[in-house]
Amino acid sequence: MIDVYTSPTPNGHKVTVTLDEMGVEYNLIPVDLASGEQKIPAFLAMNPNGRIPVIVDRDNDDFVVFESGAIMVYLAEKYGKFYPRDPKVRSRALQWLMFQMGGVGPMMGQANVFYRYFPEKIQPAIERYQNECRRLFEVLDRRLAEAPYLAGDEITIADFANWCWVRTHNWSGASVEGLEHLNRWLDELYDRPGCQSGIAKPVRIEDSEELIKHARNMVTR
Repeated sequence: MIDVYTSPTPNGHKVTVTLDEMGVEYNLIPVDLASGEQKIPAFLAMNPNGRIPVIVDRDNDDFVVFESGAIMVYLAEKYGKFYPRDPKVRSRALQWLMFQMGGVGPMMGQANVFYRYFPEKIQPAIERYQNECRRLFEVLDRRLAEAPYLAGDEITIADFANWCWVRTHNWSGASVEGLEHLNRWLDELYDRPGCQSGIAKPVRIEDSEELIKHARNMVTR
């Protein structure tokens, strides 16, 4: 059984979408970010960076994996799904996964903060990050004009990773208007049952005491 410590954010959804697409049963343990549960010592014992998501593979000596991209690779290797066997195609999947980790996620995150949450509206900062988001969306659009999915003809973890972020573009104020191939891809993944269920997982904050119980077990093992 896989324990998943998470919250309903794009990075959190990357893991639940991957698991649901793979048809893997898992134990969902909510982390209340607003109250800072990700910073308690028991959680930091699993992820020193104090961020979600984290998984614990109970069937593999309670092995802990943090960082959403690393978790996706671990699951893809463990279950042999959405991870191409051909080395070149697999490399392309990893390249586009890193594209999301190093570009799409950080830029959309900053755009979201300055556009929606920062107490002072700093227009140059808002435009800088929104423009960079749009540039990255255009990169994805050009790639998806060449192939149905980011790595080629088969869907991979790279598609799930990028989709979980790009689908939230309205939150950052970045537009996908006119990007025909990107929108085709967004709609196609929305139609997948695993993607639908993965982003709709009920994370009940009132059950978050389970986080402390499970994490403390990890510390004492």
